[in-house]
Amino acid sequence: MFPSEGPENWGELLIKKKEQFKTGYSAKALAYCWEDQNGFPPDVKLAFLESKDGLFENFELLLVIPEYKVSLPGGSSASQNDIFILAKGKSQQKKEQLIAIAVEGKVNEDFGRTIGKRLGGEASSGLRKRIEFLLETPRLERLSDTDISGLRYQLLHRIASVILLAKKFTAPNAVVLVHSFNERDKGFIDYENFVSLFGLKAIKNRIIGPVTINKIDLYFGWVRGD
Repeated sequence: MFPSEGPENWGELLIKKKEQFKTGYSAKALAYCWEDQNGFPPDVKLAFLESKDGLFENFELLLVIPEYKVSLPGGSSASQNDIFILAKGKSQQKKEQLIAIAVEGKVNEDFGRTIGKRLGGEASSGLRKRIEFLLETPRLERLSDTDISGLRYQLLHRIASVILLAKKFTAPNAVVLVHSFNERDKGFIDYENFVSLFGLKAIKNRIIGPVTINKIDLYFGWVRGD
């Protein structure tokens, strides 16, 4: 890990820089959106404030790490968060608390295959072990096989990784934040269906929640970036 000297440095952390770090892709959009900010980008900050949750009234960004990897069982590759953020929230009603945030950037990319398609055919034992772990971590084992098969694997990944990060940094709060740069909000329906499983209604440009998972207050957010 090294201090960033500009948005182009973010590309050095990608496995396939030439393919992934170019105009029209989320990695570059996130780098140029977040690098030049003194804190949260305005659209992201507004989404937190619009949630009207006291935790975010006076929140502060402490640390930003792009392409942050979280090890998960059942495979050689880690869950790679586009951005990991450690923030601090405080309000008149609540004591100062840490907030772990996993940012998933999107331009024209979708959330990948569903769990059902990932497990279809000859799925490896490693993949099955990982999915079992992911489902156990967010406490989704109560869902039927039909419900689970339609979940987007990438969103499940992001929940598990941010819960683990919250525990690692002793943060009682966690946020899965989708930062979209697509004018048509591509992927929003998948996001909407996913959060509905937690009894939440998806709202664009708003942080929703929390739901308590493994003693962590988990929030979700969809923000359309400029």
